[in-house]
Amino acid sequence: MVGAGLAGALLATLLAQRGWSVDVYEKRGDLRELGYERGRSINLALAERGRHALRQADADDAVMAKTVMMRGRMVHFADGHLDLQRYGRDDSEVIWSVHRGELNEVLLNIAEQAGARIHFHHRLDSVDFDARIARFGDDRNDTVREIHFETLVGADGAGSSLRQAMAGVCELDERSEFLGHSYKELEIPPGPDGGFQIEPHALHIWPRGRYMCIALPNDEGTFTVTLFLPNHAVPDDGSGNQRPHPAPGFDTITNGAQARAFFDRDFPDASKLIPALEHDFDHNPTGVLGTLYLDRWHLDHRAVLIGDAAHAMVPFHGQGMNCAFEDCVALAHHLLQTTDRNEAFAGFQAERLPNARAIQQMALENYLEMRDHVDDEDYLLQRELGNRLAERHPTRFLPRYSMVTFTHMPYAIALERGDIQRQLLVELTHDRTTLDGFDWDAADALVEARLPPLPENI
Repeated sequence: MVGAGLAGALLATLLAQRGWSVDVYEKRGDLRELGYERGRSINLALAERGRHALRQADADDAVMAKTVMMRGRMVHFADGHLDLQRYGRDDSEVIWSVHRGELNEVLLNIAEQAGARIHFHHRLDSVDFDARIARFGDDRNDTVREIHFETLVGADGAGSSLRQAMAGVCELDERSEFLGHSYKELEIPPGPDGGFQIEPHALHIWPRGRYMCIALPNDEGTFTVTLFLPNHAVPDDGSGNQRPHPAPGFDTITNGAQARAFFDRDFPDASKLIPALEHDFDHNPTGVLGTLYLDRWHLDHRAVLIGDAAHAMVPFHGQGMNCAFEDCVALAHHLLQTTDRNEAFAGFQAERLPNARAIQQMALENYLEMRDHVDDEDYLLQRELGNRLAERHPTRFLPRYSMVTFTHMPYAIALERGDIQRQLLVELTHDRTTLDGFDWDAADALVEARLPPLPENI
């Protein structure tokens, strides 16, 4: 395997537990010894799909010890008031914030305990697929090591070296679409008493139209803050509709002093909680956001890609990790069903590719929802109606976020049902500002007519 990140460590565990001989080669050093490089990671939201995969690897308890529960989105409106928009019905439907570095440490430990061998400081340089030789370089001493392999699994992220090697010998139909927005990581430290300075059990969002800021809690009392801005500023179009200002960009906010002034203006309650804002803005890298599409994930029986190496996505549905963990379970399952690895990899791709495409689309749509709609009156009315219809029709109507986050329903089915439900909500709330006098009989009839019963065992 190439890559000892989250998906690589989990898949190594699942395979080693099932008797496979697994070697994992990682270009970085051991983060358990070197520490995790801060400033490059949006905090992760662990949902039911991810937890289901962790349970298969007997890793759920160890991981959950590092998490903080998030009940919903705490929206910080421009006028200063707050609103907690719950993710689910109650505390049985929540997501969990976890720091990428801490999660990776736990998964590395569990992989080694299962018998996987992890080799650090091994950068994949080239692959001879005919001879079954992978060449790894070590930056510490400029040496190259040749490794004979039966099969290579690429869990080495969006910039996958294995994917590049595969593209040299077969057509993957690779394409990337960048969002035109980037991000910068900042931090809210603990308060004087060592505790959280704002509500810990929520994902905080400051939506401002074309840009936004979010904050996710960490178990040591900090919040990882992420600022999302267009790469290039958006001038005022003269319509007067932009809230509350024309969108700034990373081309106009270029240093910590400018960032502080911007936060003081647009996120004043967050600004006062980030004492190192100037330093973090100047020293942390600006992260790019994009979606990676491939039409082919494997090279016959010799190589296969999982996670971000196959289907990187923007982070706005919090499903990138959860989707990658589902990949791990699916690939392990297919490998156990047949001794023909080409057949296993083809079956894995057939199962997972349509679902990856679906969550990639939903992640892009969720960015618009988070930055533009969570404080929008039409959105809030549709959300209220959706929750009411879910109560009235529990076997048919389930909010799309719930389908994605709290069930194991294939992403493609969640997308299809979600589109039907969204159109229904738009129709039923057209020209309405409240649900007063709402025709529930007509709404019930539409739900019954358009939505088949939910699949069982989701």
